[in-house]
Amino acid sequence: MMQVKEVARRFGAIEHAIGQAAQLCGKQQGMSMDLKDCIKQLDQQKSAVRQAIDTQDDARIRQAVDQMESLGDRAKRACGTASSVTPEMKSAVLKVHDELSDLKHQMH
Repeated sequence: MMQVKEVARRFGAIEHAIGQAAQLCGKQQGMSMDLKDCIKQLDQQKSAVRQAIDTQDDARIRQAVDQMESLGDRAKRACGTASSVTPEMKSAVLKVHDELSDLKHQMH
């Protein structure tokens, strides 16, 4: 298991990436509702992971990261099937997905 401090540091970068995706989501017209919903859920789920990190409970952190990683997978799929996604949006979603996936795999 990764040290909680390392998880917190890595998650800070993930929070930033989610913030960028959410900001782009607010600006982009005609984006699929599924992708918007995924990004909204990722943005909301950030606080659950941050709270888990604050408790320093490894199992709770792992569960919260796993849930976010599933949302990241869903966002990536939604991005791939959506017809009107800007390159910036696609890049932001892929960054969130890749960072979450990498963190999850390093925690297990």
